[in-house]
Amino acid sequence: MDEIEVPHFFTCPISLQIMKDPVTTITGITYDRDSIEHWLFSNNNVNTTCPVTKQPLPTDSDLTPNHTLRRLIQAWCTQNASLGIHRIPTPKSPLNKIQVLKLLKDLKDPNLQLKSLRQLELLAAENERNKKYLLEAGVPKAMIMFMVSCFRSSQIKEGLEEALSLLHFVMVPAQEVKLLLEEHEQILDSLTWVLGCDGMENSITVKSHAVLVLKRIVQKIDPSVMERLKPKFFERVVKILRNGITQQGMSAGLHVLLCACPWGRNRIMMVEAGAVFELIEIELEAPEKRITELTMAILFHMCSCADGRAQFLSHKGSISMLTERILKVSAAVDDRAIFVLSLISKFSVTQMVLQEMLQVGTVLKLCMLLQADHAKYLKDKAMEILKSHSEVWKNSPCFPDRSFYASLQMDSIKCVIRGEISENEINETKLNKNDKTFLLIGNPNFMPFTPLLNLSSQIQPQPSLC
Repeated sequence: MDEIEVPHFFTCPISLQIMKDPVTTITGITYDRDSIEHWLFSNNNVNTTCPVTKQPLPTDSDLTPNHTLRRLIQAWCTQNASLGIHRIPTPKSPLNKIQVLKLLKDLKDPNLQLKSLRQLELLAAENERNKKYLLEAGVPKAMIMFMVSCFRSSQIKEGLEEALSLLHFVMVPAQEVKLLLEEHEQILDSLTWVLGCDGMENSITVKSHAVLVLKRIVQKIDPSVMERLKPKFFERVVKILRNGITQQGMSAGLHVLLCACPWGRNRIMMVEAGAVFELIEIELEAPEKRITELTMAILFHMCSCADGRAQFLSHKGSISMLTERILKVSAAVDDRAIFVLSLISKFSVTQMVLQEMLQVGTVLKLCMLLQADHAKYLKDKAMEILKSHSEVWKNSPCFPDRSFYASLQMDSIKCVIRGEISENEINETKLNKNDKTFLLIGNPNFMPFTPLLNLSSQIQPQPSLC
């Protein structure tokens, strides 16, 4: 086809391919239907623009079939058939609301129920326009009602997989989620029930769809609903993480847990469900970056309570896993990992834990972070951990000597001179008297100033770390 000159008005301005179903927009430009619908419905803006004219083009604007142009294209294809050009078929009529309503009506007939669900699923997967019509016709609400009816009867009915797939395909608007939860209080219970059902055909797929739907609902529901979640909710989410699920489903499950973390009672129930242990197990499998960021964020919340820290330390690989992630994944992971170590260091540390931190390289990583390109607050947190347990670690070859602190304190002196650290802030720290004096001599307002003259001779080059 490269050797054939295709009339330019036969090609779509978006795809640059021969149009199969040309439609004209209100701006007067003709596009291939699939291309312009993808442009309109994939755009997050309520009102988008015409790709050619840049004029406003609302997503609900009419797309008028250009039958004349389609016939010309078909005739041209027929004339050039000997050159390998295939004739484009006459496009079928687009889906309309009446067809969707008929399929929804057939759902009430047990003999047609499964067939209707499968047809709706195929329509949803076909294109963005169909998803729009399915949403307008109330398909998400119908699928939720079907799922709730399965829950009430405690029966895994045929079509449950298709119903959850439809809920995944056809996104429910945020404003409708609250209304649906007010009308049907058992939606969360129904999804929780699905996550706990065993022995289903295509169980992993069904549960993946269920947790993806759950993620969307949890992200949009009222905080008062999040405060009333039940222990079984967390038990089922943790269970699917333990037993294995698709990568997309795992990410959704972690999002669900993270959304529930701000409430203390939820954190306690998550710990009781064994979430901390399972998160560490997930990390030991070396997951992708986004999964690690989610697990670290959740672990930080879990370790804010005593039971969470106890469960964290009960896992033999917890400190080692946390240490290995520092400076290897992302700044977000470093942030959460250091704060987890800080919580452990302050509230749950033991001699055994401190020795383990030396053995697995935690102390070394904290020292490396002090030299890395990280925010000052994070370096301060790492320094706080090192200073808190310096008496235990000071005899280790991995632990920095005083010259290392001196080089770091020189940075602090510069901060004082620049006005980034005040004298009051230094006095409020837990440093000993000599260290405070060491920092304060960099302040021009502090007297006597003479010790600064001999400061450079006291500071030795930073030692190499083991």
